[in-house]
Amino acid sequence: MKLPNRRAAVLAAALLAATAAHAGEAEIRKNLGAIPQLGQIDEVRKSPMPGVWEVRTGFDIYYTDEQGSYVMQGHLIDVKARKNLTEERIEKLSAVAFDQLPLKDAFKIVRGNGKRKLAVFEDPNCGYCKHFEKELRNVDNVTVHLFLYPVLGPDSAVKSRDIWCAKDKAKTWTSWMIDGTRPPTAECDVGALQRNVAFGRKYNITGTPTLIFEDGSRAPGAIPAAQVETMLKQASR
Repeated sequence: MKLPNRRAAVLAAALLAATAAHAGEAEIRKNLGAIPQLGQIDEVRKSPMPGVWEVRTGFDIYYTDEQGSYVMQGHLIDVKARKNLTEERIEKLSAVAFDQLPLKDAFKIVRGNGKRKLAVFEDPNCGYCKHFEKELRNVDNVTVHLFLYPVLGPDSAVKSRDIWCAKDKAKTWTSWMIDGTRPPTAECDVGALQRNVAFGRKYNITGTPTLIFEDGSRAPGAIPAAQVETMLKQASR
């Protein structure tokens, strides 16, 4: 049975578009796959900018033409909406659902009624973390899930072990970060610390401190207490 002309034209256009999209992705993968510096290509898709495709390798975003003849790395900005589309994309890719955090590999610090929740990845030798800890003392009614994240060298691993293996982890942590009292040597199973580092690599936690809120949003760096309060309120909505 012959299709009506209009219906046939619509179907043909849809099939042509699908074929072109598939061909574009295949050609891009073939041409850019020859560049070892890019690494494994995890995803290829059209970007919001006409004629430009997004190529993702892990959490790195590149842009290319429809044939994969040229490639560039940078930020794609939506001028009208005033949005950094590249940053938004990376944030979405690296978002962590709070209920998926391995909380058994963290210890808790409870302030006030502890109703609000916050997860923080910190290295005990991180100067920014020490500054942040002082700021965090000004935030009340919160339960902080502290993930020891020893990424700054061998001594960070030693201090993290001594804190994790301490009888009172929270007190030992605070004594070191706020008062400068080095944690006493302690021994125990430190598999949690290794899992924390592996988790951080998987979810693109590249610096300390890194904060993760109940809504999955994150904030890198030693942000002030007022900003923590604002983000805690937003996360609880």
